[in-house]
Amino acid sequence: MKIVSKITLILFSTMMIVSCNETKTTRKVQYMGDTDMYNSVPYDTYSQPEAFPEGFVALTPVEGTVSRSRAIYDVPNSEEGYLFAKDSINSPLELNEKNLDQGKYLYGIYCAVCHGDKGDGQGALVKNEKFLGVPNYKDRDITDGSIYHVIMHGRNLMGSHSSQLNDTERWQVVQYVEKLRSDLISN
Repeated sequence: MKIVSKITLILFSTMMIVSCNETKTTRKVQYMGDTDMYNSVPYDTYSQPEAFPEGFVALTPVEGTVSRSRAIYDVPNSEEGYLFAKDSINSPLELNEKNLDQGKYLYGIYCAVCHGDKGDGQGALVKNEKFLGVPNYKDRDITDGSIYHVIMHGRNLMGSHSSQLNDTERWQVVQYVEKLRSDLISN
């Protein structure tokens, strides 16, 4: 047993000496040249990068342009904004079967769990008493604009769904909600 310990100690010592040789740790060939891939530039946490002296301006669209990935909806999240949207904003989408079918599909994913499949406020979460007071579309004075505004900003207990749905999908859901509302009123 003593011999095994001595051999292990000698091998470990030899490996330590050989692995600490300075010539082994320097690169002989550097494929990327003198780029930041091998020699990264250190930044202080929360420091202002030199590339953006006035803040992170590269994250927003250039002034005077419109981003292709984001629709501009600058109606404020306030009671005045809600009333403005209710009275002034209409759906830009054509009312057709394709938009209604897609609206129904998206409504089933994002809305039916609270508002119910028929828009009667009897979704699974309401039936299980997780949320109470979800409105019935029949009893609400809603328009395309007010529905869109609530999807964008939320209202009362309902949170915003603007991050889950893009602009076109929001309007498709609006069309489907209007269809559910008219079905409830006619019954």
